[in-house]
Amino acid sequence: MQDLPPFEIINGDPALGLVILADHATNRLPERYGRLGLPESAFERHIAYDIGVEGVVRGLNARLNAPVVMSRFSRLLIDPNRGEDDPTLVMRISDGAIIPGNHPITPEEWQYRLETFHRPYHDAVSRTIAAVADKTGKAPLVLSMHSFTPAWKGIPRPWQVTVLWDSDPRAVRPLLAELEAPGDVVVGDNEPYDGALRGDTMFRHCMKPGIAHALIEIRQDEIGDEAGIARWVDRLAPVFSRLNADESLHTYEIHPSRTGPY
Repeated sequence: MQDLPPFEIINGDPALGLVILADHATNRLPERYGRLGLPESAFERHIAYDIGVEGVVRGLNARLNAPVVMSRFSRLLIDPNRGEDDPTLVMRISDGAIIPGNHPITPEEWQYRLETFHRPYHDAVSRTIAAVADKTGKAPLVLSMHSFTPAWKGIPRPWQVTVLWDSDPRAVRPLLAELEAPGDVVVGDNEPYDGALRGDTMFRHCMKPGIAHALIEIRQDEIGDEAGIARWVDRLAPVFSRLNADESLHTYEIHPSRTGPY
């Protein structure tokens, strides 16, 4: 019997037309996997989840009353933000940490994780987006929340918040402008990662159907405690609200992906 729900939906008002996602919200594992052969300290690191994001999306839901979909399992088990055919779907090594419970992995176990965790999460995302579209009669705006480490391989990352995207600029351009306008944070555009990732959550649920979207990454030291989470909820909530009020972001418009044809 499955002892860990693969997703959580935080209810909100679908009539708002906004959906918020958190692919890597938690570091939890079902009991059957123990700690995948890793020390407990590994589950406090970014390799296990996006630190601070769960608090941010819960805060945004409380402020905006927009529905939220979160994964409820660690990315070390299987990564919801990867396509089913991505070789990094189940990581064998992550930022120097070898994951014994993932190597070797049988085809049967790979399929079990897909069917038990990955697919139910994406089904929940699909249902939530569809419910919002049905309620409004328009395309939803989808905003996905992530976080990133303050440094990588010893190199500090200057950005406090970044926006990742493929080729659909509709939500991205106004979002970047809103984040940059106060002038008090360093904002990155497709930093520290490129947002064009074939088969990921934004590709699957937004690029292919033509839904306006953006993936927001916050540096983890910015949201590592309750005070930081509250500051970013205060910053983002009005920005998201203003974006969502733009009717041009609630239409379907297909943009070719930089990863290749659909």
